[in-house]
Amino acid sequence: MSVKLKKLNEQVMVLTGATSGIGLVTARQAAEAGAKLVLAARDADALDTLAHEMRQRGVDAVTVAADVGKPEDVERIGQAAIERFGRIDTWVNNAGVGVYGSQEQTSLDDMQRVMQTNFWGVVHGCLTAVKLMKPRGGGAIVNVGSEASDRSVPLMGTYAASKHAVKAFTESLRMELEKDKAPISLTLVKPAGIDTPFTAHARNYMAHEPDLPPPVYAPELVAKTILYAAETPARDLFVGGRAKLMSVLGAVLPRPVDRIMRATVFRQEQQPDQPNNPDRRDALYAPDPARELRQRNNLPHKTSERSLYQAYQLRSTPVKTVIVGGALLAAWTLMRRPTARNVWQA
Repeated sequence: MSVKLKKLNEQVMVLTGATSGIGLVTARQAAEAGAKLVLAARDADALDTLAHEMRQRGVDAVTVAADVGKPEDVERIGQAAIERFGRIDTWVNNAGVGVYGSQEQTSLDDMQRVMQTNFWGVVHGCLTAVKLMKPRGGGAIVNVGSEASDRSVPLMGTYAASKHAVKAFTESLRMELEKDKAPISLTLVKPAGIDTPFTAHARNYMAHEPDLPPPVYAPELVAKTILYAAETPARDLFVGGRAKLMSVLGAVLPRPVDRIMRATVFRQEQQPDQPNNPDRRDALYAPDPARELRQRNNLPHKTSERSLYQAYQLRSTPVKTVIVGGALLAAWTLMRRPTARNVWQA
């Protein structure tokens, strides 16, 4: 079933995790495009600051202090949208938290908290959105996954597990909606490493402060992709060529990728000149105590402001489909050859 979506300046958009990083940039870009906004996050004070900013811009916005891990909180987000605007055109499930450390180091409580926010938060958001959208003409649901949705990484195992779960839930729900001919588009966005306060907000068990393996991309690229999905039905969208590359390589060359990650990622995920502060604050169980609206974390390495792959991906053309399909078919054919299997078997 073909789903027709409204232009952003005609939309009511719900956005979780709206006061930091990707969510904050998306809120500002959506406001610039003329959307009406329902902005949710845990920190009521930060939301008040953002609401004031939106009023100064002349944006029609409502804020809801909510923890997406609690279904009753997510219900309140949906009800606030209906009470204020009468409908929801796009629901963006963006809120997320993280933990750095080996599986053996990480406490079960911390693992469960990551899953409660990153996975169950998406479940709660999707089910609430579907319930409210179905009788009101449909719309778009955009789930923010990760390159870790397709390929796990060491020292972020629970985060990767939560994003794998988001991918599985999204794919299942999409097929069910399509069978029911529900007029709802469901997109999974998979960013590579993004320069946001994520590393500063994550709980850290490592010896040094967390980092992201390069290349690291600007959050504006993710926001642009989310807003594209709000207007254009799409199945999966990657942000950054690295995300697409890791997805493909992880599928066709899993053992070589294991070896590359063992040799590089353990070092790249830590800042060697920044020892972990045992008194550092994180946002795993409570909002960032700084209560500031931060889009970026200003990581020590250069942030990529553009992505050629993303620009190419958002240009929906038959030629693009043929090129990508041909490249993947060629890679699969190569890997099926006995000599190739012998080389990479390990």
